[in-house]
Amino acid sequence: MLNPEDRNLLTITEVSRMLHIHPNTLRRWSEEGYIESYRINLRGDRRFKMSDVQEFLKKFNPYKNTENSQTMRE
Repeated sequence: MLNPEDRNLLTITEVSRMLHIHPNTLRRWSEEGYIESYRINLRGDRRFKMSDVQEFLKKFNPYKNTENSQTMRE
């Protein structure tokens, strides 16, 4: 459930541009539970919290646990 302080939600377009993916991919990932989304109106528009997007990026970082992960951070 959303709290009153969660007014700065991101749209599908904003998040898909951040992640460099198609909006339909983001919708599918949301439906499959990879990233949390929130329905905001009767139409069912999705919105995303920045903290959820950051958590998603931590979980699904393709460079973690690889030799290149240290190099990528530097």
